[in-house]
Amino acid sequence: MIPINKRLDKVSEYIQGEVLADIGSDHAFLPIYCIQNGTIQRAIAGEVIKGPYESALKNVTTHGFQQQIDVRLGNGLTILQPTDSVDTVTICGMGGPLITRILTEGITHIPNQPRLVLQSNIQSEPIRRFLQQHGYCITTEALVKERAHIYEIIVADPGNMELSDRDFKFGPFLHPKPNTLFVEKWERELEALADIKQQLDPEKHHHRYREIETQENDIKEVLSQ
Repeated sequence: MIPINKRLDKVSEYIQGEVLADIGSDHAFLPIYCIQNGTIQRAIAGEVIKGPYESALKNVTTHGFQQQIDVRLGNGLTILQPTDSVDTVTICGMGGPLITRILTEGITHIPNQPRLVLQSNIQSEPIRRFLQQHGYCITTEALVKERAHIYEIIVADPGNMELSDRDFKFGPFLHPKPNTLFVEKWERELEALADIKQQLDPEKHHHRYREIETQENDIKEVLSQ
């Protein structure tokens, strides 16, 4: 069994169907792990950079999965064809704005609306806004901590939703019942905002200062509920 980190192991729990497309697959660890576990039958591992693409190819060959895992070099979702019949798309290990850009540029390549499992390192809000605008409904969310970093996982299926500003920022499944990881994540954010504020002159940087205060108040309100 290929060794896999805690973050990708958690992502694998939300993969459904027979065919996975893992975008930004790096070493192809996730598709290999899912094939070994019997979670999926086939996978497409996409990479935009030649080095990680070659690394993925090597790993797939080493484990003897050339027939089940198709490693492709190309930009995001544009590597996919309608005939691929993808059931789940995973995009992991990137910032929220980059994941959103990949979805925006490639949404026409997944017209059958497969499940999306999106793991962002930072700034998940733009992902949630994209999903609402493009016929997706968030069906669950999770937090996972690895090496002192806390990651968000967003799972979305076809459907409609109407999120509030608080849902967009904090996650519709995460903020109503904040667990210890949620509290830790947003307490860290409060500390980061306080550090930024210390560098600002309240008069000279009036707009930015007030902006940060608003963010701090939003976070404190959610944490005190």
